[in-house]
Amino acid sequence: MLRLPRFRMAVPPTLDEATRMLRDLGAHEQDPGAVGTLGLRVMAVAGGTDLYPNMKRRQFTPEVLVSLGRAVDRTIPSKTASGAGADTFRIGAGATLTQIAEHPVVRARYAALATAAGLVSTPQLRNMGTIGGNVCLDTRCNWYNESLFWRTAEGFCMKTHPDVVCRVATSSPRCLAVASADTVPALMVLGAWVRVRSADAEREVELAHLYQEDGMRYLTIRRDEIVTEVRLPVAEGWRSTYLKARDRGSFDFPIVGLAAAVRMDGRTVADARIAVTAVASRPILVEAARTALVGSRMEDEAIAAAAEAAFKSARPMDNTSSTIAQRKRTVSVFATRALRELRDGAAASAA
Repeated sequence: MLRLPRFRMAVPPTLDEATRMLRDLGAHEQDPGAVGTLGLRVMAVAGGTDLYPNMKRRQFTPEVLVSLGRAVDRTIPSKTASGAGADTFRIGAGATLTQIAEHPVVRARYAALATAAGLVSTPQLRNMGTIGGNVCLDTRCNWYNESLFWRTAEGFCMKTHPDVVCRVATSSPRCLAVASADTVPALMVLGAWVRVRSADAEREVELAHLYQEDGMRYLTIRRDEIVTEVRLPVAEGWRSTYLKARDRGSFDFPIVGLAAAVRMDGRTVADARIAVTAVASRPILVEAARTALVGSRMEDEAIAAAAEAAFKSARPMDNTSSTIAQRKRTVSVFATRALRELRDGAAASAA
């Protein structure tokens, strides 16, 4: 049985205290890519469904965990806002994935997000895991997500020991661990942004700009910054969906996750987005797919062009389940399937 390393748990009752605690403990001084033997001294934890297993495997060995359970809002409005602020729908970063998957407004207006949240892991973990935690989910790799005993015997990788070459591509100058958060591509196609807060400032970040192509330093926010809420535009006319491939249908991380959203003007596509996860170190918003779809009536030719754009954007490496060729092919198949689903749904509602 793998056991947690020793650590101290701090439970600040407010967000102000949580951010001050992270600052005072030196979180802002830590390298965003510091893991494993580099020894992060302090980390924030929400549901802990990914962090605690990583700590058991000794990917992280913090001296102090700052719990966000009491500090971060976990509410979701019961209906869309009216009056001031009616252009956005706010979700507290502490809201659980179960809350999101079952929320009537999310299911009605943001179907891709509800579906993605409902496909994360198991019911027990969805009851604990939060949207803020899923947005900040650590990248994954077959060489990284193993026990310390396994890694000691087989050999360490760049993500825990930057002086070691990448075990996936020995000539790569950066870590190639993959992004695997289910909710992120759904949020991206829905135009989401997040609010992040430190002891000194608060700012908003477009979700697509929260990530960078680096398996170690995959987030663009500092370690003393906390994601406090997710905001979605209240835009009429959008339809969205999410598809996921995984080894075991009951609980695994995605091999490929794809979200698609379209907004119709009559029978013509006025806007469209496709986003993919698990095929690169960051989630990918496929800009070329929008070009292929906007102005079309989602004919098979337009869908095929968008699927080809998604296929070309995928850059999987040999560091998760399935083969590179299978994962790239799945991106194309999922794009076609998702867009046809949205087209048929729009046609049925117009009939």
